[in-house]
Amino acid sequence: SLATRIAGSVISNGTTKLLSGQRPVLSDLVLTPKNIQRITDQLASLRGAAMKLGQLISMDSGELLPPELSAILARLREDADPMPKEQLQQVLDEAWGTGWFDTLLYFSYAPIAAASIGQVHKVITMQGETLAVKVQYPGIGNSIDSDVDNVASIIKLSGLLPGSFDIKPLLGEAKLQLHDEANYVREADMMTRYQQAAADFESFVVPEVYTALSTPTVLAMTHIISSPVEALSEQPQTVRNHLMTELFRLFFDEVFAFRLIQSDPNMANYRYMPDSQQIALLDFGACREIPAAISDGYLQLLRCMAEEDMPGVAEAALAIGLMQESHSEEQQASVLAMGRLACEALYCDGAYDFGNSDLL
Repeated sequence: SLATRIAGSVISNGTTKLLSGQRPVLSDLVLTPKNIQRITDQLASLRGAAMKLGQLISMDSGELLPPELSAILARLREDADPMPKEQLQQVLDEAWGTGWFDTLLYFSYAPIAAASIGQVHKVITMQGETLAVKVQYPGIGNSIDSDVDNVASIIKLSGLLPGSFDIKPLLGEAKLQLHDEANYVREADMMTRYQQAAADFESFVVPEVYTALSTPTVLAMTHIISSPVEALSEQPQTVRNHLMTELFRLFFDEVFAFRLIQSDPNMANYRYMPDSQQIALLDFGACREIPAAISDGYLQLLRCMAEEDMPGVAEAALAIGLMQESHSEEQQASVLAMGRLACEALYCDGAYDFGNSDLL
């Protein structure tokens, strides 16, 4: 087992250091290159759960993941093993019926991209339409709960997180999000709703669902030619400023107008289209609807904060659960002070320089 192999490695390396007069450090003994490779190999078969839990850990801890865990997750992203051709053929036979290959002008058996719980293939229809088709790994929907639990066990065993970090509250959220993302019918609906909601944004492109080839385990959409969003760093400052302004505007409209937010913090879901200077938005499996009370409450909070109406801020914070009546006056004052710091940009005359802000 993984535990046995890591324990054996720790004992062996620790003994060697002691015999050479060195004082071994447990974390150094656990996180050797060989042990990290062992952990990576174990997580590779649980890739979707590992990636999702890694995202939630990063958001919950409020800081970057430990470098060792970040490196493992990066390796999982880069080295995802594609489905064998025979397995892919079987999945598509079940989704589209046998003989599907002859109904298409082109199908790429080699995936053009990897998703957390599937892989993406390029398709050209007989009508000449170029599509991106996301194919779900077989059986993934039935194993999500056990996969998440197994990933949590491996991460805890590996010592990759501080002993004080409580991973349990994140497990339910990881399972909920993965079950939603495994429901391609739901994602197709969310993609269509989001496309309609964001139709007035000329800076963004959302794929169109191709319903004729979409099923609960296969999601077909228009193929968008694009580059990683990091390519924006090579563009003039005016282009970068414009698109970042548009991204902020989109976020606020998600919360206050659409009440529908793409909640997956994965930068691979944002792609740059250099020819049109637009951003393509991908992957709507993690879309969440925002209750009206929460949307309205945050809007009241921001308005009151901008007007420096702190009693109004306190009222809004209580309404949306950022503060509780049971909190002491000192605790409530601390929450309000932190909120004011977070809204520092609202009080800035002219452009706010996030790059030189001491808040980040």
